[in-house]
Amino acid sequence: MDATVYRKMIGLLMYLINTRPNICFAMNTLSQYMIEPRRVHWIAAKHVLRYLKGIIEYGLRYDVDREISLQGYTDENWAGSVTDRKSTSGFCFSLGSIVTLWLSRKQSSVSLSTTKAEYIATCSTSGEAVCLRNFLTRLFDLEMDVTYNWCDNQNCINMLENHVFHDRSKHIEIKYHNIHDMVEKGAVKLQNVATDKKNADVLTKPLSRVKLEYFRDKLGVVPRKRER
Repeated sequence: MDATVYRKMIGLLMYLINTRPNICFAMNTLSQYMIEPRRVHWIAAKHVLRYLKGIIEYGLRYDVDREISLQGYTDENWAGSVTDRKSTSGFCFSLGSIVTLWLSRKQSSVSLSTTKAEYIATCSTSGEAVCLRNFLTRLFDLEMDVTYNWCDNQNCINMLENHVFHDRSKHIEIKYHNIHDMVEKGAVKLQNVATDKKNADVLTKPLSRVKLEYFRDKLGVVPRKRER
């Protein structure tokens, strides 16, 4: 495979992530093979192009909503990479009626359990939540309510609420434990949510067509309203 042509296609597709969060995971995966792309990666990239052609009328629609309520969703795909067994973290934030920030990224270290992978993902999400809270506070000159971070790992929530560090958490680097300060200060609060209702699920793993379309609508990627 011609690496130059592949890199050019991936580089162009990366711009669309700004308005198409539903392809964020696909582009995160394909961009990991920029040095030595294979034919299978080229075929997958063309699949993304065909998918985008089918939803060319879709885009993020922002509805008028005066209520400023910041909500975060966190997900992880434990050992999802078949090459190095690293997990993939994903999060998105909604402000009112639509998502305003999203990310899909491979974790820097190998997680020994789903709890550790979720813990690392949750810590990254909470850090972004603090930055967004500070920005919104200065922009609108108001006091922000607690930001709820929705995840589906009960062990991760128990670790933060009970402050108990056991065998499942002793291997986690110290830099990730700053989430405890955020929880204690009341800036962030973790809440459990079912996996099939977690919007960040589309940012961490490949999904079936039904689930992809479901979460695409949840993220607010909908057809544009036609002028009459």
